[in-house]
Amino acid sequence: QVQLVESGGGLVQAGGSLRLSCAASGRTISTLYMGWFRQAPGKEREFVAGISGSGVSTSYADSVKGRFTISRLNAKNTVYLQMNSLKPEDTAVYYCATDKVPGTTTFRSWGQGTQVTVSS
Repeated sequence: QVQLVESGGGLVQAGGSLRLSCAASGRTISTLYMGWFRQAPGKEREFVAGISGSGVSTSYADSVKGRFTISRLNAKNTVYLQMNSLKPEDTAVYYCATDKVPGTTTFRSWGQGTQVTVSS
């Protein structure tokens, strides 16, 4: 099973930027779809961005399109989420996930999350 550790969260003013990292261990992730999710207080966890194993295909939630960029460096077994033009509504715990069950939206492996707080 893959172990995931997120880092890079913190407190930032609206309009600022952060880059989150998700480091994987236990196996190579080069063939695995990777996703970023977030959960704000009192809200359900939501999909933010995803990237294919090769990195060629990416997808984003409408709320972050044009502001967030997902990327990966398979040589470092790491996935990134560059977040620009941050808004207070981006405040949440951000999680990375992988080992998606084919044909479903279920991910078997999750990180512990990293807190992102955007002040107005």
